[in-house]
Amino acid sequence: MDQTKKSYYIDIENAQVYAEPVKAVEWQFKIHANDQEMQELADYIESNYDADMKTFELAHVPFVEDKEKAENHNYDASMEDMYKLIYELGDNETRRNIEEMGILQKGISK
Repeated sequence: MDQTKKSYYIDIENAQVYAEPVKAVEWQFKIHANDQEMQELADYIESNYDADMKTFELAHVPFVEDKEKAENHNYDASMEDMYKLIYELGDNETRRNIEEMGILQKGISK
């Protein structure tokens, strides 16, 4: 696999990754990653999407509190994994933005 790092632009809201900044798209994070790291990020994004869809489905079913709690936990965990990797691969501005968001208080290692 190619170990050369390239710049990518992440649009979290739409679960999109761009190799170049797109003027019509509001991307939130810039990272530098090789092919293997991009595959890992793609896996996290897919996992997060799947977890999000499960919480959406459960939101429409009454009285499934225990399972709903587990699905919500899975969604939270997938978000944290995704943001940790973006933080690790991110440029200084990306890291600063994630720190300001406060979503990785336990997981940021400097």
